[in-house]
Amino acid sequence: MYVVANRVPVATGWGEKFEERFRNRVGQIDQQPGFVSMQILRPADEDSPYVVLTTWHDKAAFESWVGSEDFRLAHQNPLPKEAYREGGRLERHEVVIEAVAK
Repeated sequence: MYVVANRVPVATGWGEKFEERFRNRVGQIDQQPGFVSMQILRPADEDSPYVVLTTWHDKAAFESWVGSEDFRLAHQNPLPKEAYREGGRLERHEVVIEAVAK
């Protein structure tokens, strides 16, 4: 498994609009080959970023999605620059250990 965490520092007052962009796109990314899951994590405090967590079967599946028309459509018409604070970043990880509830 391959997990991508996009840490997005959303400015105060823009959280609902940020979340709405994902609500409007539900059902698109899950049609991509190799897609496993997506979670949008709302920060528990104003100093922390949102985290968009996607899980893929492998790195190639993620990279294929990034090069897809669906990715382009999902990222068109972004929120204005003032909707974001500085410090966002994209983190990529390979799962080496996983524990799930029984």
